[in-house]
Amino acid sequence: MAVMLATGRTGYEKLLADELATEGFAAGEMGPGWILTGGAQPLGVRRPSPAGRTAGSALPDLAFPHLMIAEPVDLRAASVNAQAASIAEFFAESLRGEQLETAWPCVFLAAGGRSGLNRRAAAVRRAFQESLKKKLPRVARLALPGSPRAAGPARGLFVFFASFDRAFMARDAILGGQHRMADDPAAPSRSYLKIEEAYGVLGAAPRPGETVCDLGAAPGGWSYSAAKHGARVTAVDHGPLKAGAKHHPGITHCREDAFRFRPAAGGTYDWLFCDLVEEPHHVLRNLVTPWLARRWCRRFVINLKFGRADPTALLSGLRASSSPFVAHTASFRIRHLYHDREEFTVMGEV
Repeated sequence: MAVMLATGRTGYEKLLADELATEGFAAGEMGPGWILTGGAQPLGVRRPSPAGRTAGSALPDLAFPHLMIAEPVDLRAASVNAQAASIAEFFAESLRGEQLETAWPCVFLAAGGRSGLNRRAAAVRRAFQESLKKKLPRVARLALPGSPRAAGPARGLFVFFASFDRAFMARDAILGGQHRMADDPAAPSRSYLKIEEAYGVLGAAPRPGETVCDLGAAPGGWSYSAAKHGARVTAVDHGPLKAGAKHHPGITHCREDAFRFRPAAGGTYDWLFCDLVEEPHHVLRNLVTPWLARRWCRRFVINLKFGRADPTALLSGLRASSSPFVAHTASFRIRHLYHDREEFTVMGEV
């Protein structure tokens, strides 16, 4: 079993551990928003990777992790300066034989969103960057603060503070693509943040002139987002649209049942949106399956609520051969987004 650090949203550690277990990663240590499988190597001790495998290459695409690091180094130090010096030493040593010619992510994160720990991580980052400017000025100029927007593998420097005197660090990571998004005061609801975050995971967003069908649209957060991107939106819901979605020229409001709505004969939407407060299996059988099987959309973003379902069993079902996503799509991703609560967001292409 590979040693791995996985981070996720605070409060969902048990579900993160359950998903990791289905892939053969048994949880060891655990803290607010993070799980360590196995035991991380201490600073100064090198564990060779198995032949033919680079860090992160064998990690699966999972829903709950925001960040996964294979074979992390465990740093124990009490002061900001000691931590920064150790990170600089680790980074410089890891650069032997490597030529950095392009921008690289320099990511310092803190467990649990604790403000004090966030300030510690920021202070160590500043001290590390000052040290790097003196030792390797060209490399320092190429550093990009913050996590890359795209999901997938990334190489740079990733440091995760589990506590004030303990951090995990690595050069390689797998990013889930989850990010905290900026709100829009004209958005009708916080669900606007979910769809904006989903675009980053999918690597695509509605473009001007594209068509979007938003099933269960009210009060209109997702419709507003698509219209803001320039798409022409059909918002399907008996309920009213509010705030920026109400009377928006790019949104047509159809007061119909989302489960009964169908495109015009021969019609296909560029995007299907669906965020219904319904039992997830009911949504899968009676809405998702016909839309995907009959190719009524080209791309999709669908939220499935697991508050009254077993989330681990639901995840397994979504990945099974009988799943409409497996049977009818070219590709899809399942994520527990930063802005999700008891729900999964599934997005992909038909």
